[in-house]
Formats: sequence, structure tokens, C-alpha cells
Amino acid sequence: MKAMKRSTLATLINATLFSAVAGTSFTTLAEEEQAKSNQLEVIQITARKRVENAQEVPVSVSALQGDNLDAYSSAGMDIRFMNAKIPSLSVESSFGRTFPRFYVRGLGNTDFDLNASQPVSLVVDEVVQENPILKGFPVFDIERIEVLRGPQGTLFGRNTPAGLVKFDSVKPSQEFDGYASVSYGSRESVDFEGAVSTGLTDKISTRVSVLWQEQPDYIDVRSPEGVTNEFAKDDSLGGYSEKAARIQFLYEGDDFTGLLNYHVRDLDGRPIPFRANLIEQGSNNINPVYDNDVVYHDASSRATQQVETQGLSLKLEWDLAEHTVTSITAWESAEIYSRADVDGGYGAAFLPVQGPGVIFFPSETADALPEHDQYTQELRLSSNYSGDFNYQVGVFLFDEEMTIESYSFDTLAFDAAAGNFGLQNGYAVQNQETSAWAVFGSFDYTVSDKLDVTLGLRYSDDEKEFRAERTKSPVGAADSIVGTANPSDSHVSWDLSATYKLTDDVNLFGRLANGFRAPSVQGRILFGDDVTVAESETTNSIEFGVKSDVLDGQGRVNGTVFYYQMNDQQLTAVGGGANFNRLVNADKTTGYGFELDTEWVLTDELNATFNLSYNKTEIDDPNLAIQGCAQCTITNTKNAAGLYQLDGNSLPHAPEWIANATLRYTKELEGGDFFVYADTSYRSKINFFLYESVEFEGKALFETGVRAGYAWASGDNEYETSVFVRNLFDEQVVIGGVDFNNNTGMLNEERFIGAEFKVRFF
Repeated sequence: MKAMKRSTLATLINATLFSAVAGTSFTTLAEEEQAKSNQLEVIQITARKRVENAQEVPVSVSALQGDNLDAYSSAGMDIRFMNAKIPSLSVESSFGRTFPRFYVRGLGNTDFDLNASQPVSLVVDEVVQENPILKGFPVFDIERIEVLRGPQGTLFGRNTPAGLVKFDSVKPSQEFDGYASVSYGSRESVDFEGAVSTGLTDKISTRVSVLWQEQPDYIDVRSPEGVTNEFAKDDSLGGYSEKAARIQFLYEGDDFTGLLNYHVRDLDGRPIPFRANLIEQGSNNINPVYDNDVVYHDASSRATQQVETQGLSLKLEWDLAEHTVTSITAWESAEIYSRADVDGGYGAAFLPVQGPGVIFFPSETADALPEHDQYTQELRLSSNYSGDFNYQVGVFLFDEEMTIESYSFDTLAFDAAAGNFGLQNGYAVQNQETSAWAVFGSFDYTVSDKLDVTLGLRYSDDEKEFRAERTKSPVGAADSIVGTANPSDSHVSWDLSATYKLTDDVNLFGRLANGFRAPSVQGRILFGDDVTVAESETTNSIEFGVKSDVLDGQGRVNGTVFYYQMNDQQLTAVGGGANFNRLVNADKTTGYGFELDTEWVLTDELNATFNLSYNKTEIDDPNLAIQGCAQCTITNTKNAAGLYQLDGNSLPHAPEWIANATLRYTKELEGGDFFVYADTSYRSKINFFLYESVEFEGKALFETGVRAGYAWASGDNEYETSVFVRNLFDEQVVIGGVDFNNNTGMLNEERFIGAEFKVRFF
């Protein structure tokens, strides 16, 4: 591309910067021309496996595209940067940069086992990422992120009764283009990413994308007063080295395209630091003696987290006269070894000292996924009729095999072979094979110029073979125990939706949908004896919405109201005095609320967005009761068996309110553009666990980011330099807990300040 004139560059910068905070992206010259007249862009999405205008799709969906990710992913953030940045979406993890857990409209899964099933599915480049470790792949060189709220089980993968998060990477092109960016920030963090596309022949093109993120350890390990800790050391935790790459080859013939995608990740770092007694007894305040850069551990020297994932997919597409045939064949694999001082403290209650970090009993554990393979195959036929009727039909196959190992260590016992403390005193292994298949169809009919209707159907069949064996118990139970489970089920999911064009700028939509999640198995028997099985869960959802362009295209207001009822919801009872999970089913769970997405072109130089959601969830099961934490103050009543009743509780990690807003200002200056933009997000209070307690109620989280910089063009390239800050006001909030020991918790990321340089070349 030739050097741009200043006016064209200004348009592009305006569009790019607005996209970075508004959740939209101006990525083509046509869209740039549209921006010149102060018009919001037309957002194209693939929520229904074909390119459509987001304003015409009868689904509550938010899209983030292209460079808009810059505003939120600054500072080398992992996928958790999406938390509270989209209405009704929250993301958290007790593993740190791996194993993200997604929650949509309050529905998610707090389970930390490596075979945990989640009701929110992640699909990357049209391939479902089922294992939770696969879901943590870094976000870089992404063309579009879509979040689909409500059941999405008709067209997509497996297990989507709550919603779907969908990533599409930038594809190869014949044109030579690419980018490179590097940033440096707090705690000596370095973040580099780049990509380049080019044509190899007149029909074959390639794109190579790379990521490198590095942060040294910065958290100091200290000893409680009066205790000698030989492992006390500065700069012991908090660091990571993350490398990832993606290479794609695209063949484009007259009536045939083929896309080969290989991706790989290598993470060597530390787990998220747990902090014993972080939460003050009888309140949910942070213990004032704590500093974000200090922990009180006696096993931090052995803490490690090593992750390797890779995958290969082949998408083949034939364009026929009136149909398109699509085949997607994929393989994904993940490996992890994560060892942590889970108790988050030092010693045990019998020590003659008190203070921060002194714990009730020590717990040092590790989890590993030494073997994992997932194979998927999708084959679909889509019609391309010019008339009122079109359809998609297809088949989907899924096969997964995994081995999970769980270890326990005696923190205070010396391991002569390893030459350090932390002698292994427990071991268990799980093996699971999952096979599933489905047939699906989606049928669209244009009733009139104003009314379109869609019917979707999917038959799913799912089967698991599970075996768990413990060969050494760390708690004095039987050393040898075996548990098995072989659950299976089938289900017909469906959805019926309609879009009515009220005016040229206003569309109304309604959607009825049914979702399904297959049975789950929990066999974490290192500390317990039971293999538990959760029955299938189903969701019935109804939603109505409006999608409107207002003020002659200078504003956009989209709103949705919804209600759902989930039957036999799969829930995880965590802890209860031991590092052990149990699956339970809630008879019913209800939820209702609304989502509001808005975008505004205020002036030629000022743009803004405001998004808001409300989610009310409630467990409806008078007979459901579980164990509680060891030292927290539980407010639920007990039943006759001494268990805490959950009837009427909200779901864990389900904030009632999520709000976010952005403001972008840009000014043409000396042949380029000076820009400043800010974003802020709010997530209301949450419960960490199924029961309600004083200590494990997370406070509201309010975070703000600011970026300022200058962008210009020179020759064939475009340049941008900027400074930024995340969590501007250094808001510190407990974001998760460990309930089987002292009131142990985890903190959110502290303030981060950095600078970035980026170049785009053509």
C-alpha cells in the first residue's frame, strides 16, 4: 500500500482508536470512508456460521474486532482481560494465566479439575476447545472475537447451554502486510507480538504470527514474625515466560479453498499466588498487613507452572452452484504440570506463633496433564439460494482421551532424592475417554420483506469412560482405591428465532432456545474416595431485543431482556475441609436480566461507548445441601445432617451488574494524530462458592485504563507510539478463595504502567 495522505491517515487512526475502546473495528478502506461521515461501521459477524450484519442477527451478541484488543490486552494480559469488558461476561482463574473459567449470564463452572466441563464453550478458528487448558491460549493477531449469549447448541460444538466465546484469527492474504509491536512496563515486563502475510504463489498464501511475553519474578516470600524460613527470598513468584505461534497456509482456487492452521504455545511460569489469612475473619476486607508483592509461604521454591499446547486444523470448502460444502478436521493437544503452595501460608496451627501466613494445616499439591488428545470433524452443507429459503445441515464428531495425575507433598518433610523439602506423600491418576457425535440443521425462511424466521435442531449423543485410581493417600485413608463411571446421554436441542424490521434502522428480534450439557464426571480422589457424576443439564431460554441505529448513524443502541430456567444444573461443591471436589445437580436454577450495548459518535474528535448488564440468578432446590468452609462465617442455614442449604442462593462468580464505558479523543497534529482514550469497567459483588459467607463474598471490582499516543504514516508504513496504564487507581480486590484451609484468597492484578511502539507495514 502506498503512503497515505494525511486526511486518509487521520480517518484510519480515528477508526482504529475508536475500535480499540468501543469493541468495534474499522479495518477496510470502505469502512474508513464511512467513518469520514461520522457513521458507525457495519459490524460483520459469523455467529451463525455465515457472514452477517450483527444488527440483523436474532442473537444477543457482542463483537470485538482487530486492533480494539489493544486497549484491554495491554501489559501482556492473558485472556482474563475480557472480564467485565462485555455485558454478562466474566472470566476468572485459580491457575493464573491458564485454565480460564468463563461465565455468561451467571452460568459457569468453578471446578478446578483438569477434566472440568464448562457450560460456556470456546471456539477458536471454528474448532471447539473443550479441555480447560486449551482455553488459555494467548490472544494475538485476532481478527474478531464474538460473545454469543444464551444457548448456542444448534450449530456449535459441544456443551453450550450458557453461551459461546468465538475467536477468529487473521487469515493469510496475497498482499504483503503485517505488523510488529513491542511494549515494556512495570516489573520489567516485555510484550512482543507480530505477524506477516504474503503470497507464495498466485493461489497459495501464508501468514505467520508470533507472541513473546516475559515478566521476571517480583513477589517476595517472607516469614511470620518469630519463625525462621529458609525459603524466604525476594523475587520468588509472579513471573512467566510465554511463547506462542501460529502459521497458516491458504489455497484459493476458483471453486475451492483450503486453510491449514498450526498453532503452538509454551508457558514456563509460576502459578497464581494463594495468600493465607488474606481475608480478615468476620469480614470480607483484605488483611491490612498484606502487600501485593509479599506472601508468606514455605513451599514457594517448588512452585511452577509449565504448559504446552499445540493443534492442527484443516478447513476445506467447495463452492458449488447453489451450495457450499465445508469440512473442518482438527487435532488439539495439551500438557500441563502445575505445583503450588495451595494453603498460601507457612507451617501449621501448632506453631507457637501467630500472624500473616500462619496456617491451619499445610497443603502443597500438583496437577498434571501428561497425555491429552482431542479430535474433531465437522462436515456441513450450506445452501446459497437466491430465494426466500436457505439452510445448513451437517454432522459433528468429537473424540478426546486424557490422563490426569494429582500429587500431594508433605511440605515439612525432607525429600532426600530431590535434596529439598516437600516429600511426595500422595498420588492419584484419572483416565477419561469421551466420544460424541451430533447431526444438526438450521433453516431460514424470509416470510416477508420485514420478517425472517430461523429454526435450528441438533441431535447429540455423548458417552464417557472414566477410571480413577489412588495408590497413595496423603490423609491416612486407604492407599489403594479405584473408582469408575461410564455416563452417557443423548438429547435434541433446538432454537426458534425471528427478526422483524420495524424501520430501516430498527430491528426487533425474539428467540426461544434449548441447550444441553452432557453428563460430567469428577474423580479427584486424592483426598476423597468418591467418584461423582452429574447428570445432563438442560436450559430453556427466552429473550427479546431491539437493535437500532440512531441519530442518522451516529449512534447505536442494542438491548436484550431474557429469562432462562436450567434443569439439573451441574454444580461443583469445592473444598469443605479438604482439597476435594464433588459434583452435584441442582433441581432448578433460574435467571433473568437484560443487556445494553451502545456506541456514540459525539463529535469529529470524540467517540464513546456505554454497556450495561443485569443478571439475577437463583438456585431453586430445597433439598440441595453441601459442606462448608473450615474457618469462614457461613450465613446459610444447616439441615438436619449439618450441611448448608443452598436454596435461594445466587450462583458463584455471577455478578448482578456489569458495566463498562469508553471515551476516545483524537486530534490531527503535525501530519499525524494525537490520541487519548480511556476505558472503565465495573463488576458488582460475587460469591466465590455455592454457599454464602461473610469472608468469601468478593467485593465489587472497578478498574480503569488510559492510553495516550501519537500515530503517523511514513513511506509504506504506519507507526504508533503510546504510553498506557491499566488499573489506574490500583484497585485491590480479592477475586477468588480457597475454602478448605484458612481464609485464603487471591488478588487481582495491581496497577501496570507501560509504553508501546507499533509498526504496520504493507
